[in-house]
Amino acid sequence: MSQLVLSSSLKEFFRMLVGEVVNRQKVSLAEVTEFYVVNLLSEFAAAEKLFSEELGGKKDHEPLAVLYHKALQQDRDERVRTLRRLGDVSLYTAGFFSESLKDRVVGPDYYIQMGGQAYAQIAQLSQASSFSAVYWELHTKFRALVEVLEEIAARGMCNQGPQGQVKVFEAYSRTGSERLEKVLVDAGLPLNSKGTLAN
Repeated sequence: MSQLVLSSSLKEFFRMLVGEVVNRQKVSLAEVTEFYVVNLLSEFAAAEKLFSEELGGKKDHEPLAVLYHKALQQDRDERVRTLRRLGDVSLYTAGFFSESLKDRVVGPDYYIQMGGQAYAQIAQLSQASSFSAVYWELHTKFRALVEVLEEIAARGMCNQGPQGQVKVFEAYSRTGSERLEKVLVDAGLPLNSKGTLAN
């Protein structure tokens, strides 16, 4: 039986998963920041929370530059909400869809830059708030958090069976990522010293 079925809630499932991956990757996070990431994953599990626009028959999120421009025009409270949306969408997208971003006009680095800067601006705008430290940590550890989400996504794909495992293997073949290699080995796909599947 899967962990998802055994977990009492989606948040509990993501809490366990994020905790495992953060520990495995040795990313040091404040408990409240880890909780923020868990809530983000739980919220975006519903596609309509992530994708807000219909473009050419496909659901997509509002372009990051548009969100940023909108934030610049808003008062402080609205600006914080819009920047938070920008940071959250950037983190989730860069973590879960980094491979597909490589085929787009703007790649993962664009999402990492925009998202990290959005969180930094929120930290500055919220200096009097207790959440300022959370947003600062999200900013300073943005790339590490993207890697955490990439591993969560890869493990999820491997758990879906052969098609998902092939996608992870293809990503591994292109990148040579030790993290993806570990995911494949943990999924029962032994790799030889050349990085190909062992017979």
